[in-house]
Amino acid sequence: MRLCVDYRQLNRITVKNKYPLPRIDDLLDQLKGATMFSKIDLRSGYWQLRIAGKDVSKTAFRTRYGHYEFLVMPFGLKNAPTAFMVLLNRTFQEYLDQFVIVFIDDILVYSKNKEEHEQHLRIVLQILKDKELYAKLSKCIFWVNQVVFLGHIICGDGVMPDPSKVKAIMEWRVPKNATEVRSFLGLTGYYRRFVEGFSIIADPLTKLLRNGVAFQWTEQCQQSFN
Repeated sequence: MRLCVDYRQLNRITVKNKYPLPRIDDLLDQLKGATMFSKIDLRSGYWQLRIAGKDVSKTAFRTRYGHYEFLVMPFGLKNAPTAFMVLLNRTFQEYLDQFVIVFIDDILVYSKNKEEHEQHLRIVLQILKDKELYAKLSKCIFWVNQVVFLGHIICGDGVMPDPSKVKAIMEWRVPKNATEVRSFLGLTGYYRRFVEGFSIIADPLTKLLRNGVAFQWTEQCQQSFN
């Protein structure tokens, strides 16, 4: 369980940090040839990033127990994910695209063999120690030939969709409105690299999202959905 304060009013007047998140496909393409993996999950990631002194008062919230302010990055702030992403990218900048992938608070170390992996893992763990960034051991995985990362199964043979996500797609109920169609396409589109001609197959559903188009579930939509 994590404390999440309602910061909607603060978020409305916050200038959005447009730091670009990496494309999942680009990250997965880096893993070609890798056979050894370790995944490191940082403990309460945002709370390892201190709030600038001048901004502490902006995080204030009140409960029946009293008035509080965050000294570290709380959950619920608009720019929290990107701020943490910036921190980790700067921390591992020298090794990105070589043997480290960072996505929000997840770190993947990948290598072509055991000898390389030992060296790579020592470097990453030493950096975390030097920067006083702490991992949650129960959520970390070390020295494996196969790992689940960003909704994909990664191994020496390549990248495959996570079966649990595929099952969710197969069991999806027929959409009743445009919002449900958008949710379905959002999940299926995540795996479009594995479906030849995805845009053509999904076209009848995509048309339902156009402005001014009345929602009408046709036989073509059903075929596309199936």
